[in-house]
Order: sequence, then structure tokens, then C-alpha cells
Amino acid sequence: MWAYNETFYQIYPIGFCDAPIHNDGICVPRIRKISEWSAYLQELGIGSIILNPIFESDNHGYDTRDFRSIDCRLGTNDDFRAVCKDLHTHQINVILDGVFNHVGRGFWAFQDVLEKKWDSPYKDWFHISFDGNSCYNDGFWYEGWEGHFELVKLNLQNPAVTDYLLDCVKFWIEEFDIDGLRLDVAYSLDHNFMRRLRTFCEELKPGFALIGEVLFGDYNLIVNDDMLHSCTNYECYKGIYSSLNSMNLFEIAHSLNRQYGPEQWCIYRGKHLMNFVDNHDVTRIASILANKNHLPLAYGILFGMPGIPCIYYGSEWGELGEKAPDNDYALRPSFEAPIPNELTDFLKKLISLRKNSDALCNGGYKNIVITNHQLIFERKSDSERVLVAINASDADFTANHGDFNGTCTDLLTGKAHTLSGSVELPKYSVMFLKMD
Repeated sequence: MWAYNETFYQIYPIGFCDAPIHNDGICVPRIRKISEWSAYLQELGIGSIILNPIFESDNHGYDTRDFRSIDCRLGTNDDFRAVCKDLHTHQINVILDGVFNHVGRGFWAFQDVLEKKWDSPYKDWFHISFDGNSCYNDGFWYEGWEGHFELVKLNLQNPAVTDYLLDCVKFWIEEFDIDGLRLDVAYSLDHNFMRRLRTFCEELKPGFALIGEVLFGDYNLIVNDDMLHSCTNYECYKGIYSSLNSMNLFEIAHSLNRQYGPEQWCIYRGKHLMNFVDNHDVTRIASILANKNHLPLAYGILFGMPGIPCIYYGSEWGELGEKAPDNDYALRPSFEAPIPNELTDFLKKLISLRKNSDALCNGGYKNIVITNHQLIFERKSDSERVLVAINASDADFTANHGDFNGTCTDLLTGKAHTLSGSVELPKYSVMFLKMD
């Protein structure tokens, strides 16, 4: 799967393109702004972009009105087709947000139910009871997603619904040549639907990537040969920033070993989960870290650990942003242009070295040295062995271990080292040591 060797870049288009928060019905080709960033993303080394909702919606994109039309606030289908063509020209694949669990109250089929009630041919597309009433006084009750009644839950057990959704995916592939989907709230989706989606997409476009949003639980339930290729790794998301803030690297070392270690009981060995340090739903990493010297270290862990790294737009230069009650748009700003800095240059190096390392993309995981302030782990494939070393302390540190013998090269600096039982780690440092 091509996605396993790439770095992803996530954009929330309604915020990124500075569109109105509420749909004003005015068509403006704001989506073309993404093309203004394509050369920058290619230079950064990004292999695929994840776009959060772009289809016609009531407000934030997850309340879809029409799966076949680009939101008028972002432009037209022709505008987005041009964006996809431009991204592909820059060797960047396109992943769309597949919001298949629920729609908005403005969704055309739900609007038909509101008008015709019992007589609507779409009444079974949703979970409806005509014996009750809704908080909108619709004259019937319906299931909203997790109590959010502006989000009308779809009935994925209805073949007409799944046929419609698959036909929309086919439309996206044929019209825009997309390369995969991020499945919103995949933990809520019907498993049979995901199995059918996997087969359908693979037959339509071999190599089509499916990545699920999962917050908790056993990722194996949906990341397997029959359903999804990957899902969001929220366990290690929390472990990265929490370990650094508490100065207890045992936490992330335990999570990584539980997921990928050499022991028989490790649960995700051989799989490629999607890793991140922030996204459109959580406080940005530069805001949540207590010590800003730890920012490069967080990304060092992200690119050294097993899985697929994903960067949230703006965070590659350390943009701040705190999640606030009832104001997710604090995390979804618009930037006139990229603002690259030293952190961006560091990430560019990380992206390049990972893409060119079989051990980092596909190798196994093993903890070598763990202290509260330091972590050294091994990534090893049949062709190479890389030691990833993190020193979160404000003092230099000498790590001693029997495995630290021989010559190696630091992939970040290109500097050669000869190890004789120890590794010297400068304060606040990240090293990727490829053993000869």
C-alpha cells in the first residue's frame, strides 16, 4: 500500500480557505487556494493530502446536504477537479473525508421526509419514529449522532443507503480521481458497510486507501484485510505529548511496545496506524507542550515510530491553537501563505529520511533504553537498522547499552559516529542513527 511510505498533510478546507462558518449560498472558488500551496507541499515532501469535508453542507461540513456537489463556499466541482489535477501534477495524492455515518438536516433525502413524512420514499434512510417528535418539532423523532440532532444518523443497514453512498464514491473517483478516503467516526460505522466499501473501491481503483477515525478500543476490529488499511492512533497521540509534559517517557515507550513490540502479545505489529501530534479536533502540539524545546522531539517520535505520520496544516511551523468550548474554528484558521521556519526545515528532513528508510516505514519496533527523560528505540527491517534516540532533558546524557557498538550515521545531520557501548545525547536532542 502506497500510503505506508508517505507523509500525509491534513487541511480543514472551510477554515483554510477562509469560508463563512455558515453556508451563505454564495459560490466563491476558494478551494483553488489549495493549489497555491501545492509546490510548497511538494517541496516539503508531502505524499498525500487529507481534506476534511468539502461537499455542500449546512455549516461545518460534517452536516452534509449533497455528496455530489462541492460546497458553494468553496467553489464548484470544476474548481475542485482543477485542484486535484494540480496536486497530482505535484505528486501529491488526494484523500477526501467520507462522512457516511450522518448527514445534515439540509440533506436532500431528509428534506423530502420533512415534507412528506410517511409518504417519503426516503423515510427508511434514517432511524425515524413517527410516534414521537424531535427537538425541532418535526412531527417525528429521529436518531441524531451521539445526541447531536443537527446530524441525522443514516441507516447503513438499508441497501438503498449503502448503494447511494458507494455510487457517490464512484462519482468522486471518476470526477476528481481521488486516491482514498478518511472515514469520519469509523468507530460508529457498520462493519458490513466497510467490508463492502473496501471491495468496491479496490475493484474500482486498485490501491485506493481507506483510513478510519477511531478514538479508542481495539483497532484490529476495523484495520484488517477486509476493511480499512489504517486508522488514527489516538493512544499514541496522547502518549507523545503527555510523556513530554510529565517528563516520563516510559508512557510512550509502553504504548509503542504494547502496539508494536517483539513480544507475542503486542497487538498491532505489522500494521500501519495513522500517527499525529494534532489535528482539527485537538489543541495544537505547540500549545499543549509545556516546554517548547520539546516540539522537535515530539515530531522526532512521530517520524521514528511505526505507522504513517500526518501533519496538520500550520503545525509544521509551530502554529498555536487551543481547543475551546463551542469554537473548533480556533483550530481551523486561514493563512495567507505558508510560514516556514527552522521547525519546517527540520520536518522536511524527517519526511525525507523516513521515506527513504525501509526500517522506519516498515521495520519492527524494540525498546533499547528507557529513562524518565530519555528514550532509545530500534526500528529494524531485513535491509537496515535504525536507532531513534530522544533526550528530553535540559542536560546532556550518555546512554550505555551493549547494542551500541560499531559505526553508524546520523540520518539528520549526515555525521558518522563510532559507538563503543554508549551514545552521547545532547540536551533536547533527536538522533536517527543508521547502523552500518
